[in-house]
Amino acid sequence: MSAVRRSYTRPLDIKRGRVDLSHGSGGRATAQLVEELFIRHLDNPWLRGHDDSACFEPPPGRLVMTTDSHVVTPLFFPGGDIGCLAVNGTINDVAMAGATPLYLAAGFILEEGFPLSELERIVASMAQAATIAKVPVIAGDTKVVEHGKGDGLYLTTTGVGVVPEGVEIGGARARVGDVAIVSGDVGDHGVAILAQREHLQFESEIRSDTAALHELVAVMLAACPDIRCLRDPTRGGLATTLNEIAQQSGVGMLLQESAIPVASMVSAACEFLGLDPLYSANEGKLVAVCPAGDAAQLLEAMRAHPLGAHAAEIGACIADDNHFVQMQTRLGGRRVVDWLSGEQLPRIC
Repeated sequence: MSAVRRSYTRPLDIKRGRVDLSHGSGGRATAQLVEELFIRHLDNPWLRGHDDSACFEPPPGRLVMTTDSHVVTPLFFPGGDIGCLAVNGTINDVAMAGATPLYLAAGFILEEGFPLSELERIVASMAQAATIAKVPVIAGDTKVVEHGKGDGLYLTTTGVGVVPEGVEIGGARARVGDVAIVSGDVGDHGVAILAQREHLQFESEIRSDTAALHELVAVMLAACPDIRCLRDPTRGGLATTLNEIAQQSGVGMLLQESAIPVASMVSAACEFLGLDPLYSANEGKLVAVCPAGDAAQLLEAMRAHPLGAHAAEIGACIADDNHFVQMQTRLGGRRVVDWLSGEQLPRIC
């Protein structure tokens, strides 16, 4: 995203202008786009330096780095857009290691002809999300591809964070007897995207749950330092995330269907569309596995935070050589909750 500061004879026409190939050439047009749009919204000392990289001093601890590409369609949806989704999603990937997110980098691939007004809206949304989370975007890059080859905009974000001393969290740490907790209603994001994409109208609007979860994680770790696993159940939903943990840890899981929180409108929409909310994507929820003796204290701490108000204990880890995730249904039987097979809803994040 770096560019050399220059003076321009004519400012960008944000209202009526569109991205053209010169904006990705690395020349004057690129510099103007960076200066008048990206830095104007994402301004901070690192970007203001106009260098090709950002230097920073990390605090003590182990560094965590993650990267995520976003190809969601539509770009704008109830509750958010690709900009805040990219910021929140990458922050959450860092936070699921028990880390404090420090900085972000962003890479934009723009399609020739993309409206500058929509690009500004996305960048402003990123800036707002980064400001709320207190995790700045300190480096980036912009490329432009020919019309018809980019589907508007693709966005990649990379995050860096640091794990404090004494925190050990990973997908292979669940043990038999541990309990699984989810931070709130599942399936909101996936159903919100589908409703927007297919122009479906329900009694009330279903909104994406996109949110940065690192402050909730900090509260959880303060209450329960021995959390075994943390995951954000994005693509593949809650079901796939629990299967991943079961396989990594070599345990089985037994869920209680009646304990899994699903908003009534999401449940109704899934029933109408023939979908299972357990496989629907989430962008502002997390799954935690902790020792059974810590569950009550952890739930109390989570429910005191706005992003964990509807936290619920949903099941337990059991001995199972096959590492199956099973669910006790409301009717009293059991069924296997398998990995997602195929793609329930593509281009979701």
